[in-house]
This record gives sequence, structure tokens and C-alpha cells, in this order.
Amino acid sequence: MEYNLHLLSETNPQELRAEFKRIGVSPEGIELMLGKGEFIIVKVSQITAQAANILKQEMLAKGGEVALGREMAYLGTQKGDAIIMGTKNQYQRLLALLSRQPFGLAKLAHELSLLLENLQKPLSPLTIKNSTFEWGKKTYVMGIINITPDSFSGDGLWKKDSVLDNVRRQAEAFLKDGADLLDIGGESTRPGSQVVDEDEERKRILPVIEMLAKESPLPLSVDTYKPSVAKAALDSGADIINDIWGLQKYPEMIKVAAETGAPVIVMHNQAAPGYQDLMAEVSSFLRQSISLAASYDFPREKIILDPGIGFGKTREDNLILLNRLDELKVLGCPVLLGTSRKSVIGLTLNLPVEERLEGTASTVVIGIDRGADIIRVHDVKEMTRVARMTDAIVRR
Repeated sequence: MEYNLHLLSETNPQELRAEFKRIGVSPEGIELMLGKGEFIIVKVSQITAQAANILKQEMLAKGGEVALGREMAYLGTQKGDAIIMGTKNQYQRLLALLSRQPFGLAKLAHELSLLLENLQKPLSPLTIKNSTFEWGKKTYVMGIINITPDSFSGDGLWKKDSVLDNVRRQAEAFLKDGADLLDIGGESTRPGSQVVDEDEERKRILPVIEMLAKESPLPLSVDTYKPSVAKAALDSGADIINDIWGLQKYPEMIKVAAETGAPVIVMHNQAAPGYQDLMAEVSSFLRQSISLAASYDFPREKIILDPGIGFGKTREDNLILLNRLDELKVLGCPVLLGTSRKSVIGLTLNLPVEERLEGTASTVVIGIDRGADIIRVHDVKEMTRVARMTDAIVRR
């Protein structure tokens, strides 16, 4: 007799539940076993050796594991990292004990509890203008409208005599092609671009926003990191703030959002590449943005995260970030991915900006598979088709 063996590649709760049902496991058994089938790996930074060794002992007692460096294992004086490995059930049993332990482990238990909750809890829907965004149901498409003369992708529409007509045509085409929202920017942020003063930026974008707010049913995002420009844009009819510095360049930005109630897209950014731990540092920056918003009682449901592909990152950094995008879901916010025509594609395929359509499509597919909720793109028709096909596979 030959057995037919095959590896189950999916271990998320929905897929596991479906497999259990397929083989006839009882409803009670399914609920009991789901927690045993979810394997979770968490890295903890800046933990003391004493706390790390208690953590290891407790997790080992529950059938899990904690990896420590040599110095940590031998109770060195420096803080370090620990990697916790276990099933959901093992984590839950661990949390019940950690809350009573010394050396800051009670606080760690609280943070772990929030992390596990964010992994399991569906994100709250967000209503913007006349649209409700139900995260997880589909991938939403943001069409890029650049009101600049120096856009890296060559799609800038800043031509003084015809800008409104050009924008109107592009916005109508994007709506027809499947866009769910529009992102309007008046300053190029490509490397080496010129800084645009606030008056010039307002002059470029405000007439466009006023027109689109009246004529387009789509929510409008304003791509700016300047608080005064964001406020003027919102007053002119914009619905969302898209800040490439994640509220951290000018903290007054969160005051604008808090006073107006506008959702914010917070992006990771830094002046130049150079990371000791890329994913930990990107996550830490975004957590700081979330905490800054929370200090103004800004609702977490109105925060969207952007990992900042192409901003202060090398080609290799961008590829790693794309492949590990799903690690950001523990932050409990929807994720926007902006890879369209970017240099990571050009450097990988050795192609100029006008020939990066297929490369963009590849990053969109991987991004959606890794948990992206919104894709920000130039080629709306093509990427909407790519997103719908990918959704059919990964969002069943």
C-alpha cells in the first residue's frame, strides 16, 4: 500500500479550518486544534539577559523555544535580542505566567498579547467620502496624479495652461479603469529633486483638488509632508493626508489630522540607507508614528501604514522589505504599498522607467500575497487587473 502524502502550505486559521473540515474533524476538535497549528515567531529587542532566560525557561516548559545569543545565555550585562518560537496555544499559556514575572516581563506580556490580538483581529472598515474600505475583502487601487514638472516617472501634469484638463482626463480614465482613490502630489520626492516651497505647492495642487472634489466620486489623498499644505488641501476638498515622513518631520501634521478627522497614511522614511536590523527599524519607526497619533487621541482605525519602498533604502533593502511585508500586520493597521515604476525594479531588471510595467506587476502580486491592502500605482488599468487576479487566489 502506498500513502499519498502532500505538504499543506497554508497554516493560517481559515485554511486550516477548511482542511480540518475536509477530513471530518468535529467542530469542537477544530477549535481545540487551530491554536496548535499556528506557529508564530517573534523577535524581542532590548531585553535583559535575566528576563530572556526566564522567558526561555517558561517557553521550553510549554513545548516552545527561545533562541538567545551566547552573551545573553550566559547572563551578560548588555541588553540583547531573543527570538520566541511556538504555537498560538503555547504563547497563550506563556502569557498567563509572564504577567507575574520580574525584569519587565509583565510589560512584555502586555506587548505580546497586543501582537497576538493584531494577528487575529480583523481591521475595522474605514469610510472615506462615499467609499467604505473593508480591509481584507479586496485590494484597493490608488491612482497617482502628479502635479509636478519633474516626476521621476515622467507622468507629471504641471503645465500651467492645461493642467486642469489633463488632470480631469486622467482622473476620469483612472475611475473607469478601476481606481478606488486618487493621490495628488505637487512636489517630486525622487532623489535629487528640488524642494518646492509651500506657496508653490499650494498653487499647484489646490485648484486640482477643488475640481476633483466636485467632479470625482473617488476619495482624494494629498501627498505632502507640510502641515500648512495639508490643511489647505483638506479645506479644498481632500479627504486623506499622505505624509512621506510619517508625521515625524513636522509633528504639527498630526494636529491637522486630529482637528479635521482626516485619515493619515504614514510612511517609513530616513535620509539615507544604513540599517542594523531593517525590519525591526521600519517597524519601530511606524510604531512611533502610531504612538504620536495616539498621543493626540487620533483613532488607530484612521491610520494606514506605508513601508516606504525606495525611500532611504538600497535595492536589497527594498527586496527584503517586499518579501517580509507581512511582518507589519502585527501593527494593527492596513498597509499601503507603493512600488510603481520605482528604481528597485529598474536596478533589478536593468530597465528604464518607461519599461517597468511587468516589474511593477510582480511587486504588486508579491505585495498583495504578503498583506498589502492598497497599491499606489501609475498604471491603474493594468495593475487593477493584476490585483483582481491576485485577490482571486489569495483572498478566497
